Amino acid sequence: MHIELSKDKRYFSIGEVATAFDVNASLIRFWDKEFDILKPKKNAKGNRMFTQEDVKNLQLIYHLVKERGFTLDGAKTHLKEGQKKTMDTFEIITKLEGIKSELMNIKKNL
Repeated sequence: MHIELSKDKRYFSIGEVATAFDVNASLIRFWDKEFDILKPKKNAKGNRMFTQEDVKNLQLIYHLVKERGFTLDGAKTHLKEGQKKTMDTFEIITKLEGIKSELMNIKKNL
């Protein structure tokens, strides 16, 4: 899944993140509670503010749970056991999907 969020912004609201992933904000809140790798900042009102790193971690969780069909416990175990390998593989897949998206846009504009 290729997520379109501005690279210039430092923080994203839960609504922006939920829209980018096409899920409910409640799912993002739930994953925040369940997965230790997510550490969004909270502003004075208590609203979660997600960094670029949090968004990358959410992409990985989304990939494992929604695309590969892992259970939550299975995804947690997978992340703990092979975090480095999983992150490297996921980053490669994400970059390739971005390249594919750009190439499809170029093809469309020809």
